Amino acid sequence: MLSFLKGKKNDAPAPATTWSERLRAGLERSRAHLGEKIATVFGRDRLDEATYDGLEEALLSGDCGVEATSHLLERLRQRVKIERIEAPAEARRVLAREMTELLAPLQRPLTVAATRPFVIMVAGVNGAGKTTSIGKVAHWLQSQGHSVMLAAGDTFRAAAREQLASWAVRNEVAIVGQEGGDPAAIAFDAVQAARARNVDVVIADTAGRLPTQLHLMEEIAKVKRVISKAQNGAPHEVLLVLDANIGQNALMQLNAFDQSLGLTGLVVTKLDGTAKGGVLLAIARKAQVPVRFIGVGEGLEDLRPFVAAEFVEALLN
Repeated sequence: MLSFLKGKKNDAPAPATTWSERLRAGLERSRAHLGEKIATVFGRDRLDEATYDGLEEALLSGDCGVEATSHLLERLRQRVKIERIEAPAEARRVLAREMTELLAPLQRPLTVAATRPFVIMVAGVNGAGKTTSIGKVAHWLQSQGHSVMLAAGDTFRAAAREQLASWAVRNEVAIVGQEGGDPAAIAFDAVQAARARNVDVVIADTAGRLPTQLHLMEEIAKVKRVISKAQNGAPHEVLLVLDANIGQNALMQLNAFDQSLGLTGLVVTKLDGTAKGGVLLAIARKAQVPVRFIGVGEGLEDLRPFVAAEFVEALLN
């Protein structure tokens, strides 16, 4: 049933740039679309209704969503009145603080508990960047001192198994899988193998599916139940990978997967390929499922824990 693979890395050296620099570069499209519109709005000589109208248009066009936009406008009006703010530049700083406060509940980094193995189950639709995210999360966990094993539970697509296997080689970790095997059984066996080898963390991939495919959603729920039989309290994390390019549709995916699986966190990918970075504000207002990681590029170091203040700074400045 089991197959193991372990290889050697063959990566080029990482670019000599800081995460802040990569984050800002990755959010360039969102900043050009949303950040620059906001800068223009507050570039006027005074605060008036036209300012708020322009800000509303900028936030909505940046995929912040109606609820988050209304919340931010209301909070800004209150702060401007209470603090007697007259300068547009100061109002812009207040908006940045309000955006940071709105996003702050999403800032809950992944913490690996003492339970061994600690099991992470990963879900998402095809094309969201699920398999790549697993490889990068594995790399991040290793940087934190944890040993990792992968479970190739996306048995519907040979390409997915091959891609995950390449990440196993790249990260020098073991992978458990079988062509055409039962996804739940593979996850179960991976947990057992990790316990036998004293591995810290198991990351279990699952087949990509649309949230409207009810029979497949039931199947992924079965995978979760089987994992719980392999390890008490597992899976300890259930992560959903969301492609930032889909904007407000991310909320629909989030709600559907949450109902089926009980999500503990999100991985928001491809922020470098979209002008819809404001969707995180919509998520913060409507869902408040923690964003464990955000991705802004293809490199191993381009997926990092979400920090609200640095995200807003990179988005607006």
